[in-house]
Amino acid sequence: MSALPSLRHLRYLIALGEELHFGRAAERCNVSQSALSKGVQELEALLGVALAERTKRQVIITATGREIIARARRTLAEAEALVDLARASGEALSGDLRLGVIPTVGPYLLPRAMPHLRQAFPALRLYLREDLTEALIERLTDGRLDAAIVALPFDIGDLACEPLFEDSYLLACARGHPLANRDHVESHDFAGRPMMLLERGHCLQRHALSAFDEGDIGEDRSFAATSLVTLVAMVEEGLGITLLPQLAIDAGITQGHDIALVPAPGAVARKVVMIWRRSSPRAPEFLTLAAALRQQAARPD
Repeated sequence: MSALPSLRHLRYLIALGEELHFGRAAERCNVSQSALSKGVQELEALLGVALAERTKRQVIITATGREIIARARRTLAEAEALVDLARASGEALSGDLRLGVIPTVGPYLLPRAMPHLRQAFPALRLYLREDLTEALIERLTDGRLDAAIVALPFDIGDLACEPLFEDSYLLACARGHPLANRDHVESHDFAGRPMMLLERGHCLQRHALSAFDEGDIGEDRSFAATSLVTLVAMVEEGLGITLLPQLAIDAGITQGHDIALVPAPGAVARKVVMIWRRSSPRAPEFLTLAAALRQQAARPD
């Protein structure tokens, strides 16, 4: 039987492939640079193929190396699933859990939920990763995350999905804007009024554009924000209007800002959900976590 790579070898290679620097990869793996370099060399000798090109200035992963890294991630995910399976039969929601979350949900949900989670599940070590939906799904699929919180509609493929809550919208505009004194706004009110939105890649950008079935929302293409905080500041200065999710408003994103918030009852709410791999043995734990987050999201301030 041929000798097989160890999980240690695979971890070293994955770290090197993501950091493209021996020093940073070694630090990430909590080993010396020489130990990591020796481990990668052992793996290359074991497989009989070059995995990385080394120069004084950079590290380049070979084409074969990239393919092996992709498989190594899946192998590590399966190995960790063995441990998770054993853990799942013991104390619920314990040990390490790598949770991804989109930036238009994380800062507004997790700060209010974390104290409850720490009290209810003291053995849980939650590691959070904030990123855009597409990147989170990629990390979840290849095993770098255990679960993620995203917003639909979005193509999540064959991932398992548990609803958390629906998040409606309010129009945000300057006090002197013609829409500021309305008791509510409808889709036709946005005709001819381009909206400032988050930059492309944020699912909220697409959700806002499709919030009304009639499709009257236009995008102000002269500006794209990287955060909801920036959008609020731009609206306050009278530079445009936007749709803000109720979750962020409830968390206080508009406090201290002189802007008007107008209900938009006809807007289609985004659906905030938790997703994970269907093969994960920790599904019961994720359902427990989803229930806890759902409860905290519904809790009045």
